[in-house]
Amino acid sequence: MDFFRHQEEARRQTTLLVLYFLLAVLLIIAVVYCVAIVYPVLATAGDPAVKYAGPLDFSVLWHPRAFAWATGATLTVIALGCLHEISVLKDGGGVVAEALGATPVNADTTDPLERRLLNVVEEIAIASGLPVPRIYVMRGEAGINAFAAGFSTTDAVVTVTRGALETLSREGLQGVLAHEFSHILNGDMRLNMRLMGVLHGILLIGLLGRKMLAQWGCAMVLFAAALSAIGYIGVFFGRLIKSSISRQREFLADASAVQFTRNPSGLAGALRMIGGLTQGSKLTAPDAESASHLFFADGLAGSLPQAFATHPPLAERIRRLDPGWDGGYPEVSTVSAGAAGAKLEIAAAAKIAQEGVPSDRAAESLACIPLSAERSVALAGTATPAHLVYGRGLLSELPTVIGDAARQPFGATALVYALLINGDEAVRRDQLDHLRQHAETGALPEVLKLMAAVDGLSRASCLPIVDLSLPALRNLSKSQYMSFRGNLDALVAADDRVSPFEFAVLRVLRHHLDSYFSRRKRVVGRRAIRKLDRECGVLLSALAHIGHENLDAAAAAYRAGVSQLGIVDPLAGVPVEAGDFLHVDQALDALVNLKPMAKRELIAACAAAISRDGQVMLEEAEIFRAVADSLDVPMPPFLETDESDGH
Repeated sequence: MDFFRHQEEARRQTTLLVLYFLLAVLLIIAVVYCVAIVYPVLATAGDPAVKYAGPLDFSVLWHPRAFAWATGATLTVIALGCLHEISVLKDGGGVVAEALGATPVNADTTDPLERRLLNVVEEIAIASGLPVPRIYVMRGEAGINAFAAGFSTTDAVVTVTRGALETLSREGLQGVLAHEFSHILNGDMRLNMRLMGVLHGILLIGLLGRKMLAQWGCAMVLFAAALSAIGYIGVFFGRLIKSSISRQREFLADASAVQFTRNPSGLAGALRMIGGLTQGSKLTAPDAESASHLFFADGLAGSLPQAFATHPPLAERIRRLDPGWDGGYPEVSTVSAGAAGAKLEIAAAAKIAQEGVPSDRAAESLACIPLSAERSVALAGTATPAHLVYGRGLLSELPTVIGDAARQPFGATALVYALLINGDEAVRRDQLDHLRQHAETGALPEVLKLMAAVDGLSRASCLPIVDLSLPALRNLSKSQYMSFRGNLDALVAADDRVSPFEFAVLRVLRHHLDSYFSRRKRVVGRRAIRKLDRECGVLLSALAHIGHENLDAAAAAYRAGVSQLGIVDPLAGVPVEAGDFLHVDQALDALVNLKPMAKRELIAACAAAISRDGQVMLEEAEIFRAVADSLDVPMPPFLETDESDGH
């Protein structure tokens, strides 16, 4: 799977969306105009005072002024509908989840099925190099379904139905969630959110007509009925657009999930359970129609002709995963499914307790990891079973005090503080003094408690712990976050230098939290790399200096990156000040606006620079993953096994 190409294809799908949308708008304008012309005739047809002489003169059917009014009114309603829905959706996936009746899962939940859900989501996020998304459950839905929603990894949520939790085994749930993470990685999530915003505009006329029919008297019944009929044009094109864009991307997400878990039986088993469950994948939420294209399986199953279905037929999806399938579905009821799910959860917990979870410690020592430009591109936006084992092992080995702190807002702030406490005694004393004076009441004792546990962590687990803390940190108030950010800057500045690890932590936190708390809209990458060659040079120069103390070696690494990028040296050498992380920060802010395929070139160039000497040190790997994260390019952990790149 090529992450960058799939991102580019998702962008091109937007063109298809625009074409269908424009065609729908033109037809709606034409029908509105016809209604505006014909309505007066129909409304007065029974009035004896109105006399019609001679045959109908069709030339009178063209009224430029009426056409202008019809066009203006239609465009106004559609534009207002689109703008309103886009405004509602701007806060991200949580808005969609809550509109569908879902509620967030508390990090301290005692429900074993919800605890299992949290664990599986965290494992997949760590394995794929994504920040952990917020997790919701549709507790009133007995069918098996799930969806991912959001414009970016910053505002992404993953939502599952209660029926999925009660019915699916751990491997089935893992397959479904891997499918949803594939939508995040492949760029489908943003496209689906755009669909929701745009389609609301062409559906609004029909919604207005139905509301008028319910509330207005007989005098306006014809007009209201006409609007309702016009609305079906929007419904037709809405379903056509969703079905044409969604179905092939569902097959792609299925394939990606299998590549990730290397367990087609898990995903195929989940699909078979849908076929055997009485409720199947059907949803009862009133807004299910508007979000039907987001779901794992068809939430409107049986209510639409297959030509307009947002998902491929269930049987076809199963056969692609399991060619030997006999066509049968298991008999599943809600009660027996719930009991089975509980037993499977208990059995899985007992197995883990007895056998332990294998952990891959390869990421702690990266001096022998070969990271070529080609391998970095292959790794981006992918994950394998080896990464999944690594993620599960990392979580299972976290001290309880660390895991509990990462999942609570107050604890998460203290945990990040503890990660940034310096090893030098004098610097550490200054840092703790600052927290004593400026952090929230009770923060310092919590930091001191966590410091001992943090000191025992492997260095390679620190950045994943930051990713694990992001959902809790999003629950801070804006004033709490601003205080938190100020304290982070002070802790990093205590020794008058910024280490690669400190920069990586700050960059990840700012990238995912600044835009979240400011509600700033993410800009979709449209810039070409040749217009940002100086920013590329600053970034490559900084990476060349990390792990290359010898200036000649750093210069060679820098030239390797520039050569891979295919640009003229924008810095005329490798000036030492180019390694200043303030400049790197500014460069990354500009580079995040690159087109997907341009990001591919830049990631390859960064990998060429840090691997020029044939080894990748841990701090180089940390800064490289933070850079990739800033570019919205998920980069899984680096593992020694060749399986990590999918070969």
